[in-house]
Amino acid sequence: MLQYTIRRISVLPLLLLVITFSTFYLTRWGPGDPISVIAGQVRDPEVLAQIREAEGLNDPIYIQYVRWLGDASRGDFGESYIRRGFTTWEVISPRLWVTGQLGLAALVVIFPIGIFAGGLGARFRGSWADPTITLSLLFAAALPGILVVAVLQWLFAVQLSLLPVGGWGGWIDIYWIAGIVAVPIPDPHIYIPLTAYTLGGFVGVARLVRATVLEVNRTDYVRTARAKGLSETTVQRRHVLRNSLLPLVTVVAFSLAGIIEGSIIAETLLGIPGIGSFLFQAIGSRDYNAIQALTVIYSATFIVMNLVADLAYSLVDPRIQVGETS
Repeated sequence: MLQYTIRRISVLPLLLLVITFSTFYLTRWGPGDPISVIAGQVRDPEVLAQIREAEGLNDPIYIQYVRWLGDASRGDFGESYIRRGFTTWEVISPRLWVTGQLGLAALVVIFPIGIFAGGLGARFRGSWADPTITLSLLFAAALPGILVVAVLQWLFAVQLSLLPVGGWGGWIDIYWIAGIVAVPIPDPHIYIPLTAYTLGGFVGVARLVRATVLEVNRTDYVRTARAKGLSETTVQRRHVLRNSLLPLVTVVAFSLAGIIEGSIIAETLLGIPGIGSFLFQAIGSRDYNAIQALTVIYSATFIVMNLVADLAYSLVDPRIQVGETS
């Protein structure tokens, strides 16, 4: 396993080079640049040409990339074109924290409900409950995010006045009882975006759990446990459920990598200062430095969590030896 880990880590720089150069080239492939976008309709061609020259945008792409790579290797992703006077990291770091909070809250909701729904569907296979659960989850996953957000805003914010229309206040709010006792409660701003985030995630977890539960139920050791006279509840809890959750190790790892991705639709419509809405703005404004920084963060996180998933799976299931060949 040690050799496999070292080999995977040694490939990481090469993968990042390929990904970042591809992104670097594609962002500059189309017409226009951040300078022309920022200038708007009123512009002086000579002044814009001088700014492009000062920013190094007139240099060949490979020279621009080598210069960016040298700065990025020192942790300097350059100045943001959207927020002049601020480094790219200063702009995206608080947004990553906001999106990370919302993404982590979504995982806390998705996995327990998905595991419960998948186990319930497998438990009642052949009855009306199984297809009802599956169809309900598929229907929820098929709903467009823009529709979900709009309906939730109309119902809970406009009609019932129970939740705010948008914005972000963090995870926790403080409710005071008689102005003396402070009780932490979920912040009202989290419910609508959390619902929009989680609806599409239940079905994947539930279907995976259902399939693995049905597969484990057909194994010899489960049949032996039943033959010993153990109750069905004990069989499911001790033998079926524990072994059925092994494939979720990989799903959890990839989900952890995805908590900083953000939702462009939900964050933009709800005015959440997260990384999803900022990425949409950065692409529209051709903020090269912000796009490159997010590419590095996303790629490195995904690759590292992929490695963690492989190693964790081999530790959880000793039958699997990662990286060994016969």
